[in-house]
Amino acid sequence: MTRYSIISFQPELMDFLDRLQELGLMDITRSFKATDENSSRLLDITTSQKKLIRRYKNFLKTLPEDTPAKEVITSPAECDIFDRIDTLLDSSVSLKQELTTAIRERNDALPWGDFNPADIDRLKKAGFAPHFYTVSDKRFDPDWEKEYPLQLLNSHEGKNCFVVLSPIGEPYAFPIPESQLPQQSARTLDAKIASLEQEIKDTDSTLAALRDSMPEMERKHVLDTQELDKYFASAASESQAEGSLSVMEGFAPTENDELVAEFLNSCDLVVWLSEPAKAEDNPPIKLKNNRFSRLFELIGNLYMLPTYDEVDLTPYFAPFYMLFFGLCLGDMGYGLVIVLASLFVIWKVPSLREYAKLGIWLGVGTIIMPMLNGSMFGTKIYDVFNMSDKITGLFFTDIKMFWFAIIFGLVHIILARLISAIYKIRREGWQHGMSNIGWCMILVWISLLYAGSQMGKSLMPSWLGWVLGAGGLAFVLLFSNPVRNPVKRILGGITSLYDITGLFGDALSYIRLFGLGAAGGSLGAVINAMSMALKGIPYAGWILCIVLLVFGHLFVMLLSAIGAFVHPMRLTFVEFYKNADFVGGGKPYRPLNKNN
Repeated sequence: MTRYSIISFQPELMDFLDRLQELGLMDITRSFKATDENSSRLLDITTSQKKLIRRYKNFLKTLPEDTPAKEVITSPAECDIFDRIDTLLDSSVSLKQELTTAIRERNDALPWGDFNPADIDRLKKAGFAPHFYTVSDKRFDPDWEKEYPLQLLNSHEGKNCFVVLSPIGEPYAFPIPESQLPQQSARTLDAKIASLEQEIKDTDSTLAALRDSMPEMERKHVLDTQELDKYFASAASESQAEGSLSVMEGFAPTENDELVAEFLNSCDLVVWLSEPAKAEDNPPIKLKNNRFSRLFELIGNLYMLPTYDEVDLTPYFAPFYMLFFGLCLGDMGYGLVIVLASLFVIWKVPSLREYAKLGIWLGVGTIIMPMLNGSMFGTKIYDVFNMSDKITGLFFTDIKMFWFAIIFGLVHIILARLISAIYKIRREGWQHGMSNIGWCMILVWISLLYAGSQMGKSLMPSWLGWVLGAGGLAFVLLFSNPVRNPVKRILGGITSLYDITGLFGDALSYIRLFGLGAAGGSLGAVINAMSMALKGIPYAGWILCIVLLVFGHLFVMLLSAIGAFVHPMRLTFVEFYKNADFVGGGKPYRPLNKNN
């Protein structure tokens, strides 16, 4: 990045920023929080516009495509289209809630039949108090009609609704508790429901007619957002010379220096200086990766960006994440399905192209890693195809997959430590990276030593063991705290040996790769067993078998994919980033831009 210090005359500031937006290359240091009444107003407008557009899109997705348009809107005014759609959406929600309430009240009123609430008032004026009851046919006692002035109002679905009259002011008792008479009759509520349904249709038809206004709404939102961005940039500039000058700071990629210089030189009443950006300037971060690693920036951005003078770990964790995903999903068949589904998304949904490309690579990883144990759709390929014992012996057993996951994790940790060592050597001097190199040597020595003890033979010559073990220990003791005082240096090295517990804990975390893959394989095998058991059902057996195979494996794949996405991310952000001494906290490169 190149840092630019720019001085502009205050009256020309907004015009200059407008041209800078057209250039679309410079990130002006600015706040993205409301700083005054104007920015607060603009922020409220853009936020409400974004929410309304998303809300309207979601509404249109639920609206049947054949919904008739009540009216045709040719050129709605930009200033009121948001208010109009917001009012209509609120009205639609309110009407639908009112309809739900009316339907519930109608269902409650149905057992009482048709009645006129005015009749109740007439009875009270005549000196009678009506008491309403509802009971089932079994509980209704015919003798009640002889003992009380009882009038049966309606019988509905095994329920009897009736009224008993008593003189107002006289004692009254009845064997069962009273019921509440609905406020309105079912016939009245049916009319209300019909009216509400028509209002909802009219409102939805109007909203359907406004569908063509969406591009204008989005364009207005983009323009208002650009205006807000420009205002934030102007508000962040420092006012000098009694308010006649504005001083601001900006950053642009170094490869665009000539283009930016040409633009600034073409601006009247603007003075500028440039210099290479330094870490203390806190410049924005624009990652540079190849086509493969760039796809995994989506994963890394879920955590945080590196600082300006920090190494970008994306190209280092990308291949590991792909293979970790495959090891967790643990089935070649599922990997093939992911690849095909991603290709379909690229074909049918171009807007999700980058996500689908990432899906292709994750699918490739899910094809590669399960090749180790030959798992495909919950079965082993060497059980399906006739293979010789020599070929079958090449496939990993579960215990080999267990150790492979740990070894793979150790490689991951060692790579992170080496990256940290190289970074520290380049930035702080050779002594500051030697302790991490020492830890890498110790990890390799311990791993080879343990593996050899399990295999019953030595995997390294004795001199190499001494070099790795003793040399690594010496590096840790002497360079963990590279100060001049030899006592403090040794004490710092001894204290740092406690890190061995953390390293072993980190290595054991990679067992989850084996565990998730084994769990997914077991679930797939269960689906296969259940499906094969259905074959014996007469006539429909094979159909049920195929249906369960398809939907069962789809369910297992989706369930396993959740863990396969999350747990490698955890191993990346916790184990890998930690051992690489990643700090992070960089802010993204956001140039002032104008997309017309």
